[in-house]
Amino acid sequence: MANTPSSRRSYSLVDLGAAVAVALAVGGVVWSPKLSGAIASATGAMQPVIVTVDVRGVPAADAPSLVKSIEEEGNVSVVIRNQPHGTVAVKQVLPLERRISTLSPDGRVVSAPDPNQKTFGSFDARLVLEGQGRKTAGGVVFGNQTIKIGAPVELEGSRFRFGGSVTDLQLGQR
Repeated sequence: MANTPSSRRSYSLVDLGAAVAVALAVGGVVWSPKLSGAIASATGAMQPVIVTVDVRGVPAADAPSLVKSIEEEGNVSVVIRNQPHGTVAVKQVLPLERRISTLSPDGRVVSAPDPNQKTFGSFDARLVLEGQGRKTAGGVVFGNQTIKIGAPVELEGSRFRFGGSVTDLQLGQR
């Protein structure tokens, strides 16, 4: 009599590897930051976020002109942890004045504007940025990255690229 093929199928290591690859691909699509951001936008979870970034000590020949150009441009590109976020609106640019402190002979601490700031020009400013984000258990997600006070960010415009630190976050305010 002829052998009849058995209906029982055996799986090899290659089949198992293909199944794992398919499962990882499906998981990557489901948990991707862009998809979760799109879902958050569609469900209304996205809220206005005000992010304040302080930039200190950037050498600049004409800092007032740089402040003016940032205000005129009206938006900046943001990079958070080496991941591009996109473009956000610049709500306000506040120039910061450098100050020096010294101890007087009678023991008091005296603070005065730094006289070297005019000679050795540097850009010191507080930029108030406005974008969209959502609240999670880990903090505020801004540009598919969790952002917290103290986080380093890079800001880029047509005439500049410099790093700063997040100094304030306000979620849901306009």
